[in-house]
Amino acid sequence: MGKTLFDKIWDNHVVSSKEGFPDVLYIDTHFIHEVTSPQAFNGLRDRGIPVFRPQQTVATADHNVPTINQHLPIKEELSRVQVDMLTKNCDEFGIELYGLGHPYQGIVHVIGPELGITRPGGTYVCGDSHTSTHGAFGAIAFGIGTSQVEQVMATQCLLQQRPKRMKIEVNGQLQKGVGAKDIILYIISQISAAGGTGYFAEYAGDTIRSLSMEGRMTICNMSIEMGARGGLIAPDQTTFDYVKGRKFAPAGEEWDKALAYWKTLYSDEDAEFDQVLTFKAEDIEPMITYGTNPGMGIGITQNIPSRNEFDKQEQKSYLKSLEYMGLNDNERMLGHHVDYVFIGSCTNSRIEDLRQVADFVKGKRKADNVTAWIVPGSKQVEQQAKLEGLDKIFIEAGFALREPGCSACLGMNEDKIPAGKYCISTSNRNFEGRQGPNSRTFLASPLMAAAAAVTGKVTDIREMI
Repeated sequence: MGKTLFDKIWDNHVVSSKEGFPDVLYIDTHFIHEVTSPQAFNGLRDRGIPVFRPQQTVATADHNVPTINQHLPIKEELSRVQVDMLTKNCDEFGIELYGLGHPYQGIVHVIGPELGITRPGGTYVCGDSHTSTHGAFGAIAFGIGTSQVEQVMATQCLLQQRPKRMKIEVNGQLQKGVGAKDIILYIISQISAAGGTGYFAEYAGDTIRSLSMEGRMTICNMSIEMGARGGLIAPDQTTFDYVKGRKFAPAGEEWDKALAYWKTLYSDEDAEFDQVLTFKAEDIEPMITYGTNPGMGIGITQNIPSRNEFDKQEQKSYLKSLEYMGLNDNERMLGHHVDYVFIGSCTNSRIEDLRQVADFVKGKRKADNVTAWIVPGSKQVEQQAKLEGLDKIFIEAGFALREPGCSACLGMNEDKIPAGKYCISTSNRNFEGRQGPNSRTFLASPLMAAAAAVTGKVTDIREMI
């Protein structure tokens, strides 16, 4: 029997396997940041042991960093302490840090791919749930807890139970104005925020293969939002072209050797999955969420579901979510007013996202009632945007182009949405208070967010392109 792509990579990284116990899985690269690493470093310090393979650990500051005036001391005390602690820990344990001011600084899931650190066939972990982003390269990548961060630091391995395998196929031609973010929001809306629990998902089909690497990263990024352990996409020529020539990518003979291996990374025709789901690209509209988890999403022309579509037990939590959002069941989202627009996060802060938004807003002006933030995912994205003149387009349109960081995705820094205000966000989560205490989040694509910034309300992007 053939193997799935997931099993090929997993089996290639198993150090030890014993029936009835988790596998000991070797980790190629460990990404760390300032939020989930301090306790792990303290654990090593208490035991008097070093980071086992510091050259396979990549550190950056992203969650707590301000996105304006990064050359000045951080104002928020907790953020300042955490960033300073990361600097101290990396210095003590011999780990290179891409901290504030470094040309490679940025969101951990943006810098790994753009630097050529993320490659097909590898295993990648980070104390961050959206590590699944790296799976877009045909890799096994997933988030881990703080105790596991310490485990990888100490051994470069993890104890892991092998998850079930799910295949999600999307085939067909996307409508105009529909992109990768809409695809994944649609899938999650169809199977729910728990529909992938216990699985590792492989995305396939001609629609997925037509996406750029940046689009594929958006898809894999949100795998965790349907409860899956992670997601991956088989590498192809699009993948190889993206990786080649990047800072830390293989070169010369090493490239040829790596490429030969990468070309074997696909699910065999007779490979068996525990579950297979199929979707038609033509069914996908521009998407928007209305509730407080990413599964509560609808096509832009649809109404919020009626309470009668849920049983009595589900109705209670459903109506609680709508009450928090200030919405009613069976209501239309189209035309709902918007206060803030946030374009950024590890889901949609890459150069293609910024180019797409700049192309749309060029010659337009944001609505007076909207505050619009564009936060690049890395210093390299920021510099490329300025090189292409995108910063001037954003400024003329009334958008604020800020400096790299996680920003308003999670409100752990100075970029918070005020209580009661509505934000259309290109990030990955719309939980209660995620973007600030009592803030209200609609998840959408960069184009949908840009359209809302210009019109001041939830708008069908197809009517404007």
